[in-house]
Amino acid sequence: MQEAPKRLSKELGLADVYAVSTGAMFSSGFFLLPGLAAAKTGPSVFLAYLLAGLFILPAMLSKAELATAMPRAGGTYYFLDRALGPLVGTVGGLGTCLALVLKSAFALVGIGAYLGIYVNVPIKPIAIGFALAFMVVNVVGAKESGGLQRILVTALVGIMALFVLQGLFTVFAGDAAGQVGDRFDPFLAFGFQGFMATVGFVFVSYAGLTKVASVAEEIRDPDRNIPLGMALSLATAVIVYTVGVFIIVAVLPPDELRHNLTPVATAAEVLFGWLPGGVGLLLIVVAAIAAFASTGNAGILSASRYPLAMARDGLVSARFGVIGRHGTPTFAIVATTLLKIACILLLDVEGIAKLASAFQLLLFSLVCLAVVIMRESGIAGYDPGFRSPLYPWMQIAGFLVPFWLITEMGHQAVLFTLGLIAATIVWYFGYGRRRTARAGAIFHTFARLGERQHSGLDVELRGIVKEKGLRDEDPFDEVVARSAVIDLQDELSFSDVIRGAAEALARSTDVAVDVLRHGFEAERVAGFIPVARGAALPHLRVDGLERPAMLLVRSRSGVPVDATGGDPVHAVFFLLSPEDEPGQHLRLLGHLATHVDDVGFLDRWLAARDADELRASLLREERSLSLHLDPTGPAAELIGRSLRDVDLPEDTLVALIRRRGHSVIPQGSTVFQPGDRLTVIGAPHAIRTVAERYARDGGA
Repeated sequence: MQEAPKRLSKELGLADVYAVSTGAMFSSGFFLLPGLAAAKTGPSVFLAYLLAGLFILPAMLSKAELATAMPRAGGTYYFLDRALGPLVGTVGGLGTCLALVLKSAFALVGIGAYLGIYVNVPIKPIAIGFALAFMVVNVVGAKESGGLQRILVTALVGIMALFVLQGLFTVFAGDAAGQVGDRFDPFLAFGFQGFMATVGFVFVSYAGLTKVASVAEEIRDPDRNIPLGMALSLATAVIVYTVGVFIIVAVLPPDELRHNLTPVATAAEVLFGWLPGGVGLLLIVVAAIAAFASTGNAGILSASRYPLAMARDGLVSARFGVIGRHGTPTFAIVATTLLKIACILLLDVEGIAKLASAFQLLLFSLVCLAVVIMRESGIAGYDPGFRSPLYPWMQIAGFLVPFWLITEMGHQAVLFTLGLIAATIVWYFGYGRRRTARAGAIFHTFARLGERQHSGLDVELRGIVKEKGLRDEDPFDEVVARSAVIDLQDELSFSDVIRGAAEALARSTDVAVDVLRHGFEAERVAGFIPVARGAALPHLRVDGLERPAMLLVRSRSGVPVDATGGDPVHAVFFLLSPEDEPGQHLRLLGHLATHVDDVGFLDRWLAARDADELRASLLREERSLSLHLDPTGPAAELIGRSLRDVDLPEDTLVALIRRRGHSVIPQGSTVFQPGDRLTVIGAPHAIRTVAERYARDGGA
């Protein structure tokens, strides 16, 4: 069996997502392009930035959905490979890696250009020095790279906020207030066609927004942090781009703005003239260097994850997939940096980076298509924590708009894109095809191609769902707390255990006994019941079931699952879920598996004195509490009161009452009695409140 690839550590939080996403955007898009864009459309250039920000929404939302469903290194490559197959994945992976290298190399060259405002420095050696420095930081760890990225982006956003505030004051209340009208006439200097061409020209300013998906594997709580971080980053970019360019247009004469390669610096001399010693210009130079540096650092961080992911799949050399002692893909980082240095030394980085933007537009289109393919595939393991709104219209727009924008960039961009696609296809057929046997989800989508479905994809996605763990809304603790328990005293066959479990579950769920018994028995015969560390996890999804249900079985003597032999199991967890909740079913099953994998679980399971302790061995300690209603204890005040009259924290639920050896499902009218043992579940902060109020003596 092939050894599972070593996973990258989850060290990046929301601030890191925001920093990587924001840092990948602010460089040439703001510090170099506004003057060139103004030459194409005139004063309306700021609206072109706003419209381009709206056009990036479908790609952003689609990548956020895919990244929360498949948080793996490689981002675009991984999504396209799993949705459209390894050929398209190879095109996306190699092409995106090269495009990122080119654009981040251009950013590093920009550092030397802005330093040149003050000192005469050799631009290319400066760029190479920064590339090597960022390589070292990335090799040491994603956390360290993310920390540097946060510092750079904090400095950048802080100075940009000052630029915007000072600019708005100057434009509407300061010296430039009387000249604003003249600066914006004529508004569409080259007509509507010129304006739309400019939208395509500046669209690439937002291209870095989605690059954070390439490090999704290293992000904590991706379901929350990826979409939220990207949304905050886009909001920041749209405000700074739109308002910032509006200010530049308002304070600079049209002839001075057009073709100006340092428009922000020129505007700063006007806005911050009241500061002594050219401090205003210095701030903008610092911001520009921070912007270019953050793009260069984010470029290495994200670009290196593409060969890492492709190496795992056999599409490039396995050396790129090796995780070093610092927990990062050292070889991939070094190789990416060396390629970047070669680009700086040998190529016209600025020109080729702009051409590579057309290729990125193509990938945005394919990413939107990938969402449609994954949703329509019917694969149970596709379970994104965030779902793009307005599906499928958002994806249809996101698929079509990039093609139109590519045509607006001219024939050179189209030819470069076609050439890059051709080169990556040649690589796939020459190297990768014979090393991979996967097929994408597209073969699951079209029934007429069903014979080419790749069952391994469903297994892989199911594994990702289990690995991601429970969501806050998943009712795991409630299901466990209300589960029936069978404590076997006699030696039985596994078929006998299934028969008893089916009868017990039928009573609590109204599902027919025969449906349950035949379903579990079919699983056993086919060998589909997961068995590990002395536990078995039979599971079914049942049509018409309203909510998940579970039955716990303990056998001290052990039950053989397979009649042909094998170690007996002492714990059997029968899990039922609604047919229309495949993702939740997998998450519940995966969380059960994490308990089983705990080294001490089986000992605790066998040592449990009663059904309550068996359930407690599965409940998450921080989300559950057992309260004993002792007339002399701190919870005595609950005795004689109905559930609806008890003031419990909002995020808690009394899931079960154990009363004189029987389990009672509480209703609002249920009155608590002396000796009752309540199982309370809820959010961690709410459980702590209940414990402080009613379990001060450890009466749990």
